[in-house]
Amino acid sequence: MLKDYNEVLKLAKQKLKGFCEVCPECNGIACRGRVPGCGGKGNGDSFTICREFFRSVKINMDVVHEHYEADTKISLFGREFEQPFFAAPVGAIALNFGGIISEDEYVRAVTDGSLAAGGFAWTGDGPNEAYFEATLPVIKEAGGCGIATIKPWEQSKCLARLEAIAETQAMAAAMDLDSASLINLKLQGKPVFTKSKDEIAELAAAAGRPFIVKGVMTAEAAVRCAEAGCFGIVISSHGGRIIEDNPAPASQIRAVREATGDSLKIFVDGGIRTGGDVFKCLALGADAVLIGRPYAISAFGALSEGVRLFTEKIRAELKEAMLLTGAKSLSDIKPHMISCLQR
Repeated sequence: MLKDYNEVLKLAKQKLKGFCEVCPECNGIACRGRVPGCGGKGNGDSFTICREFFRSVKINMDVVHEHYEADTKISLFGREFEQPFFAAPVGAIALNFGGIISEDEYVRAVTDGSLAAGGFAWTGDGPNEAYFEATLPVIKEAGGCGIATIKPWEQSKCLARLEAIAETQAMAAAMDLDSASLINLKLQGKPVFTKSKDEIAELAAAAGRPFIVKGVMTAEAAVRCAEAGCFGIVISSHGGRIIEDNPAPASQIRAVREATGDSLKIFVDGGIRTGGDVFKCLALGADAVLIGRPYAISAFGALSEGVRLFTEKIRAELKEAMLLTGAKSLSDIKPHMISCLQR
């Protein structure tokens, strides 16, 4: 049994040597251009700007109120979870992290660790058929408590993937449309595509469960997803791994919320590293957030125990931010609790 999350980081740094630096702050600077790998594409700015954005948003402290323990619970998909942040879909573990653990070991680590901490994980897809296939039994064994994500393959392949997901009873299905030009897939001759509103509507109808599109970066695209019948979207630039000089996903939350109102559940990922970052996203208008690289590092460090410890750490930080701003529950987190500095 590990004592704390720092031990997880130490173990991860040893195991990931040559693939990830496990930096004191995961900000994309040391790993610029490492794609395949864990860095951002080209100049890496689409990764580093995520952290810069969160530094430009400040939390307005207010401690003139009764004392309480903040409630971080969230209801989604007819279930209740202990926190509004989840492990983002990460696939092709061997390609990006050197195969130190297998795809199956990774999926089980993020799923089991998330469940142990009162949450759930999104699972990934990739160029090797085995990557997607490894996710299915894990979600099924978890009683469907997970979200299976597919790549934007040719439409008939996407529909077949959705049929396979349905057999697991997964509570939702997602597509990471932000991988439409991912270099990892091109290198292995696995074509992926952008999707029209009509194609998304066909997939949403066929899913038989809430369908979520990951990779929405504009209000206009979010509106099209709502019109196509999507349950939700993830504002995401795929961790800065497919395009240079993209805005920070969190910087788009307000515009997307204003354009879509309550017609969609809004998730966001990209550079979220602390409970304070989670708080800022919720104050900007997101319903919940996804966290990618830190969950991967945690899984490599100590498998499911690392994932559980990371989740508990971020939840404690979120509770602290809520106490220090006067938010008893997630619904109490409001825009006035943050200040966005001029940049």
